[in-house]
Amino acid sequence: MLIRQERPSDAPAVRALTAAAFGRVEHSAPPVEPDGVPGEATLVGWLRDDPGWVPELSLVAESGSGAEVVGHVIATHGRLADRPALGLGPLSVDPAHQGHGIGSALMHTILGAADAMGEPVVVLLGDPALYSRFGFRPAGGLGIEAPEPAWGDYFQARTLTAWRAEYAGRFRYAASFDRL
Repeated sequence: MLIRQERPSDAPAVRALTAAAFGRVEHSAPPVEPDGVPGEATLVGWLRDDPGWVPELSLVAESGSGAEVVGHVIATHGRLADRPALGLGPLSVDPAHQGHGIGSALMHTILGAADAMGEPVVVLLGDPALYSRFGFRPAGGLGIEAPEPAWGDYFQARTLTAWRAEYAGRFRYAASFDRL
């Protein structure tokens, strides 16, 4: 497996694998698009055009054979109080390749890249039982307020080397998330 920065030519494969990954999850938001594609697949396309887009933090995993794109993760700049901060997601792995460590490898790589870039924190909305193994914890414990208070402990944060407690405040995702 190779993890690398996404190229423009990867967009169709990323859309297809994101649709496949999220098409298997039953949830109410983001909604399914009129063409039947889960909203997460459309969101990734919107994020590429968003002012919060960070090309270095849109990563793909290629399979060892044939260089097929089998995973994708993206982090974009949102705002934490008056500072830029990263919101992670979606993270997608092709269903045929799940359970082989691809998602974990993508997560470790994006966190390492964000830390090397001097980012202070990465936030996400997800299951605490899944993301705690990557050092995420409920964001409220760090003084980071969720865009939606009802998210509770599912809104999580992973501090990086540049984190300072005075950075705490209310988080707002990249503007494209508001379109969902």
